[in-house]
Amino acid sequence: MQYTANNRTIVKYLVTLVVFLVTTSGTLEASEMKFADLPGVRLAYFDTGGMGEPVILVHALAGTSESWAPQIKSFADAGYRVIAYDRRGWGKSVPMPATGAQPGISDVDLDGLVTRIGLDKFHLVAIAGGSFVAMDYASLHQDKLASLTLAASTGMITDDKIKDFSKRIRNPDVKWPSVYLEIGLSYMGSNPEGVAKWMKIHKHARQKGASYQPRNSPNTLAKLETIRVPTLVVAGGADQLSPPALMKRWAAHIKNHEYAIVPEAGHSINWEYPEEFDNIVLPFLKAHSID
Repeated sequence: MQYTANNRTIVKYLVTLVVFLVTTSGTLEASEMKFADLPGVRLAYFDTGGMGEPVILVHALAGTSESWAPQIKSFADAGYRVIAYDRRGWGKSVPMPATGAQPGISDVDLDGLVTRIGLDKFHLVAIAGGSFVAMDYASLHQDKLASLTLAASTGMITDDKIKDFSKRIRNPDVKWPSVYLEIGLSYMGSNPEGVAKWMKIHKHARQKGASYQPRNSPNTLAKLETIRVPTLVVAGGADQLSPPALMKRWAAHIKNHEYAIVPEAGHSINWEYPEEFDNIVLPFLKAHSID
């Protein structure tokens, strides 16, 4: 498509309209979702469009693309084309057994979306369980990534020294997922409206009976050592599921990484403290612009 001055004006208007809908509602409008029919799934995604560098957002196990509403606005305002999708079996992404094997592989779904919307290179930003997917993707498709951001995650690392750390901090009296593990206590006490919105998304996030998708291979420390993409690791200082000390252990195995922390944030950093999160991530994206 040839982008004339008129085309650019129209695209800019549409992006502004979409961002306005997100801003006024506080969540994504269902009418703005698009769908990609891929092998085994009808994948739902949100795309601001535009001429900016693309950023794909991968949500947590306790959320959907709606969890990224704050970033969709701020990243688009910063000039990026923002894509947030629902992983298979979450949100509005429906498994389609007639068109492919189930539950499929998370990396394959993501790469299928990348191919469908025609991205050559993009920034990948993931949080919590979404980082499991992002690590796997980065290990296989480094040529497609300008940068990688991994936030609030154990990484689902299978090495004993990481698994043992997680076991030692696990509270046997709290069943996961629990809002007390997913959201920091500072946010929970100070923003009941925000907690209610988070709970509304979480309540309908995972479809009944949806299976967790496997990765191409287990996430290991050796696997992380193969990643050469510029990587930002963001921890929440009050995260009980993936505390800073745990994240530092696996992050040390990514050669080209930067580390940052949002002191009072729990496991849902981007939702609890969007301004602080964005002020860390956006400069990193800018520093690693697509050539």
